[in-house]
Amino acid sequence: MSGHDCDITLTVNGERVTERVDARQTLVDFLRDDLILTGSHVGCEHGVCGACTVRVDGVLVRGCLMLAAQCDGAHVETIEGVSDLGEIADLQAAFEKRNALQCGFCTPGMLLTAQELLARGGVPSRETIREQISGNYCRCTGYQAIVDAIESVAQTRAGAKR
Repeated sequence: MSGHDCDITLTVNGERVTERVDARQTLVDFLRDDLILTGSHVGCEHGVCGACTVRVDGVLVRGCLMLAAQCDGAHVETIEGVSDLGEIADLQAAFEKRNALQCGFCTPGMLLTAQELLARGGVPSRETIREQISGNYCRCTGYQAIVDAIESVAQTRAGAKR
């Protein structure tokens, strides 16, 4: 630690956490290194690739662009917490069934981004799905299977609400 440490208290995946952090430490590094929540990945470190996506107070953010110190008092949800709650179980199953994940590096951010869209309800167009995930880079799948998986979950969820 440097001479620029600060104490923060936040709620991560429903658990209250108090830690001393370097004022310059990013949220994604704090989650990965201090809390050993390694589902969020460090990719470009410029907020472009989406690998570090997490929810802070219900809003998707890039964990590489936000400082841990900025999250004092916040509620942070990582892919681990969202997954443990079963919120995205159907999306996870669809990604597996449709071969929408290969190396898996982009998958946590992709799932959180897809869930944000699907939480609005209805069945978004394929163009809307593509627009929603456009900030999440995938180097393996070519995106088609990802769009297929998200669309299938939207259709299933909409059908279940009828």
